[in-house]
Amino acid sequence: MKSDSELACYRLFQLISPSLPIGGFTYSQGLEYAVEAGWVKDRVSLEEWLIYMVESSVATLELPIIDKLYQALDTQNMEVIEHWCDVLYTSRETSELRAEERQRGHALNTLLRQLDIDISVVERLSSHPNQLLGLCIAAKAWSIDLATLKQGYLWSWLENIVTAGVKLIPLGQTDGQLALINITGCFPKVITQALHIEEWMIGSFTPSIAIASSLHQTQYTRLFRS
Repeated sequence: MKSDSELACYRLFQLISPSLPIGGFTYSQGLEYAVEAGWVKDRVSLEEWLIYMVESSVATLELPIIDKLYQALDTQNMEVIEHWCDVLYTSRETSELRAEERQRGHALNTLLRQLDIDISVVERLSSHPNQLLGLCIAAKAWSIDLATLKQGYLWSWLENIVTAGVKLIPLGQTDGQLALINITGCFPKVITQALHIEEWMIGSFTPSIAIASSLHQTQYTRLFRS
C-alpha cells in the first residue's frame, strides 16, 4: 500500500488535468476579445499577453493567496480564510471574471464533496466560492506540499489559456507547444517574485485584461465564457 505522500504527485496531476470537471477550458479571461481586436494575433503576441498576465496578476494575486489559504487551513483560521477569499473575489474586476471565479469554485467544491474530501471549511464561509481554496483543501487532503501545488497551479492556468489561444488565433499545435515552453521559462522567477509580495501589494494590476474582459461581455460571437 502506497502512502499518501507517495501518491501526492499523481493526485496533483489529477487536480491540474484539463479533464478535471470544473470547466477550466471554457474560459479565456479576456483573450477572446484581445484576439478579436487584433491585440493578440500570433504566437509572439500571445506569449507577451500571457507573460504580462502571469507577472502582473498570477504572481501578485493568485500565488500569494494560495500561500495564505494553505497556511490558514493548518490552523483552521476562518477569519484569515474569509479575508483572503474576499480579497480574491473583489480583485476580479469584471462581472465575467467574478462569475468565472464563482463557477469554478462551486464546481470544484461539488467535485471534492463527491470524492469524499472534507469541505466543511467552505460550508462555514460567507464568501463566494473560489477555485484556490478548493485546490488548497484538496492539496491538504492528498498530501500535496505548498510549493508543488503552486507549480501545478501555474501549469494548469497556462495550459488552459494557451489551448484557448491555439483555437482563437488560430495557431498550430507546434506553436502552442512552443508557447508553453517559452512561458514556463519565466515560472521559477514568478514563483520567487510571489514569495516577496507583501500583504498590501496583493492584487491584480492588469488594466488591459479588465478592458478586454469588459468588452468580451458584449462581443457579438463568442466561444468562451470569459
